[in-house]
Amino acid sequence: MSKLNPARERLWALAAVIVACALAATANAATGEENYAKICAACHSIGGGKLVGPDLGGVTTRRTEEWLVKFIKSPKAMIDSGDAASLALFKEYNLVMPDPQYSEAEIKDIVAYLATKSGVAVAAPTPPPPPKEASPAEIARGQNLFQGLERLKNGGPACNSCHHVKNDAVIGGGVLAKDLTTVFTRLGTPGINAILGTPPFPVMAAAYAEHPLTADESAALAGFLQDADKKNELQHPADYGMRLVSYGAGGLVPLFGLFSIIWRKRKVSPVNEKVFDRQVKGGDDVNQ
Repeated sequence: MSKLNPARERLWALAAVIVACALAATANAATGEENYAKICAACHSIGGGKLVGPDLGGVTTRRTEEWLVKFIKSPKAMIDSGDAASLALFKEYNLVMPDPQYSEAEIKDIVAYLATKSGVAVAAPTPPPPPKEASPAEIARGQNLFQGLERLKNGGPACNSCHHVKNDAVIGGGVLAKDLTTVFTRLGTPGINAILGTPPFPVMAAAYAEHPLTADESAALAGFLQDADKKNELQHPADYGMRLVSYGAGGLVPLFGLFSIIWRKRKVSPVNEKVFDRQVKGGDDVNQ
């Protein structure tokens, strides 16, 4: 059996390394595509224009892999560090992307997937179509879903468990998450539906992982948030502290009246006082 000469052996070895690297890159990109679809696609398109966040078409030609990995890993840390590109994105979108629950290796896989789309051009900005007005029925249902007066079909928590909306018709909500009074102006119907459909925020994702919202529930909630945003200036901030104080003070008056009726025949002096008086009087009689 003839032997390969050293030069040919090296050539075959190099070819094997190239093929192995190509296969690894393909596998990484495939994994990255899956992870991208799970979270990133809710807010970003690739060549389809802006959604909640920027279009990522050709992003790997505009930013280095190192920058992309650092930014995806912790956008807030990049903003806090004073990074100019990160600050520009925050100023444009007025929203801080949440830190994903991905390892650095998984983030690199996502960047590898984006690199396969490096030739996709960013869609030219076009004026968004005017939002469709929600029907009164959608608004009313969304309002009930938001504050838990109507249960979500799959048993998820009501929105006001964590979020507040300034609206006179709605019970004040929690402060664990962002105030949603003007969320429609920032995100519009597509952005709201994207986040409700595939929550990118860790706490929200965990809460709805086994209890996803239905399409009609998302539409109703988006309609309510649209209406709340439009009427924002006409609403009054909830001040439950003063209400509770006034209700408490008002409730004391009838309580005091009730107690005075119940206790009107109560003894005006303790029994021990009468016993003491008898003992004192008996002692006086003995001394006389």
